[in-house]
Amino acid sequence: MDSLFDVELLVAFFTLAALEIVLGVDNLIFLSISAARLPPAQQPRARTLGLAGAMVTRILLLLSLAFLARLTNPWVTVFGMGLSGRDFILLLGGLFLMAKSTLEIHEQLEGAHADPPVARARARFFSVIVQIMLLDIVFSLDSVITAVGMTRNIPVMVAAIVAAVVVMMFFAGPVARFVDAHPTIRTLALSFLILIGMSLVAESLDFHVPKGYLYFAMAFSTVVELINLRIRQRAASSAK
Repeated sequence: MDSLFDVELLVAFFTLAALEIVLGVDNLIFLSISAARLPPAQQPRARTLGLAGAMVTRILLLLSLAFLARLTNPWVTVFGMGLSGRDFILLLGGLFLMAKSTLEIHEQLEGAHADPPVARARARFFSVIVQIMLLDIVFSLDSVITAVGMTRNIPVMVAAIVAAVVVMMFFAGPVARFVDAHPTIRTLALSFLILIGMSLVAESLDFHVPKGYLYFAMAFSTVVELINLRIRQRAASSAK
């Protein structure tokens, strides 16, 4: 029982939970946009099941420590550059994220006259869940490897993942409703995903892009757009 209140374990737990939450912002944005393609009645269930499935995949990755160790070892050499399993996962995930986000932006702009319920009905419930789970593996791969490097206490790492997913489940609904209600925010979020996809491709080719730069750009752009939304709301109120 005393081990539950061990200072080192508590520090490791809160540090890992914070890391999972911060790095889960990318997944939360993708989750909100993907679930928005479903009928409104299915969206909450899709978000919950998507995050629950993502939690299971992260825990399975943690339990596969030997597999994770092999992922960081070079598999092939291309033009003098060693590519590992992690690199291939990041490369494919980044390319998929860029393509998916570009297609979403295209549909949002070019398909503006389509009936939204009909467009959403075309999305398949389980395909959305699978996409969320697969992309979560890409998003969480580095955080899981980092967690393994920080502590070898499996229960602490699992508890941190569960806590982070519970927090994301709490915020998934409000974030999704806000993004869905504001087309400009949705387009901005898709642009963020393209930026994140580009950084994943760069990481796979051994070009490290500090996450702080990406999150700062995302936060700055979001604040500017929120100010624009506030100005438009005041202008609309004054016009009345």
